[in-house]
Amino acid sequence: MIEILLISFLIMAASLIGVITVWQRAGSFIEKNLDYLVSFSAGVFLVFLYGLATEAVEHAATPAWGLGWILFGAVGIWLLFKLLPSAHVHVHTHESTHAPLDARRLLLTDGIHNAADGIFLAASYAVSPALALVAGLSIFTHEALQEISEFFVLRDAGYSTRKALTVNFLVSSTVLVGALGGYFLLDTFEMLEGPLLGLAAGGILVVVLHDLIPHSLASSKGRSHIIKHLLWFIVGAFLMFLLSLLGAY
Repeated sequence: MIEILLISFLIMAASLIGVITVWQRAGSFIEKNLDYLVSFSAGVFLVFLYGLATEAVEHAATPAWGLGWILFGAVGIWLLFKLLPSAHVHVHTHESTHAPLDARRLLLTDGIHNAADGIFLAASYAVSPALALVAGLSIFTHEALQEISEFFVLRDAGYSTRKALTVNFLVSSTVLVGALGGYFLLDTFEMLEGPLLGLAAGGILVVVLHDLIPHSLASSKGRSHIIKHLLWFIVGAFLMFLLSLLGAY
């Protein structure tokens, strides 16, 4: 029990450690290039989406069920935020002529995904504490890059640095819901892992196609800007792809 809590808190720390380190070393650069960093985040989340979708299909009873949960997640989250009122908090100071991002879709989807990670961690712990540690380090690795990318999106959406860090940490705490639920009710929660992964994959699909990529296109001002956005997108996708090759999923 203590081991799974410590590993969960390590994963939650990924939402702060990576971001704070990057911010301390390149804070001014980040502020001046938030639009390009959203393109970087789009690349990261696109590769992340592939990993989530693959896991959702593998955990489902049949591939059709896995794809169904992904579709349900995409349509459900899109409809949910069509019905909810807008919540833009565009307060950062870098020059921008496009509409600000609404980061709520990303936050909700990340919370669902983190809960699924917690279930995976609990299932690994049921096999052995050593396997749970390996699983936790794997989750931590991809979580660090993902949370840095999410931080860029939150900053471009208008969140202050402190608020972005706080929200990121709170959302990452849903890993405890999955881990503790999986620890006490493993059979029940393991049945939820596939659907949660599918819902998260569907949500990320909406975030990438509805929010991040259109945002990058809207902030492009001519051919040179488009090329820069594309290069940042490729860098983000490549880094996340490298992590997947190293066994981060």
